[in-house]
Amino acid sequence: MTSAILNYAIGTLAALFPIANPIGAVPIFYSLTATDSRQERRKQAQRTAISVILILAVFLVGGRAILEFFGISLDVLRIAGGLLVGHAAWELVASKPRLMDAEQKAGAEKEDVSFTPMATPLIAGPGSIGVIIGLSTRMSQLGDYLGCAIGIVLFGILLYVCLVLGETLLLLLGRNGMGALNRILGFFILAVAKPTVGNRGTISC
Repeated sequence: MTSAILNYAIGTLAALFPIANPIGAVPIFYSLTATDSRQERRKQAQRTAISVILILAVFLVGGRAILEFFGISLDVLRIAGGLLVGHAAWELVASKPRLMDAEQKAGAEKEDVSFTPMATPLIAGPGSIGVIIGLSTRMSQLGDYLGCAIGIVLFGILLYVCLVLGETLLLLLGRNGMGALNRILGFFILAVAKPTVGNRGTISC
């Protein structure tokens, strides 16, 4: 039981980290909170992390019901998820902005950017939500859900640390260094997202 919880916690954290990419969110967060004090920025980072945890937890609990309601099979979810993750990875490799111009402009005008655009759609976006729904379809015991929930909380803590220490990271790597790190990360995500054909001829990702 304990081993299964630990496996799901680590697996969830490992699956979310490259897709949600908290490191890549650091420059955007600091550009949107450029006029905030350090204390206010910490509060926004905390609210962002909590919002991400709550959003992903909702889809963890209701993921199976959502698929059943829309009549979506797991194989279809895997195909769509693989394409979505591949698209997100390509945008990292090509250094395309994660937020549209309209979203960036709207975020810059807001006093609180923790829920939108930071938590959603930037971090807890379609890719992260797809990962959580996919994991929820494989769960059959309470311990599985508990392990996944712990993984989500751990990711939220890691996100908070990245956002709080982001200024130091930006100073060390610079924007060019951050861009290079994102492109490397995007390359590995693109490799993981490659669709494969299963033994029965079904396509999975």
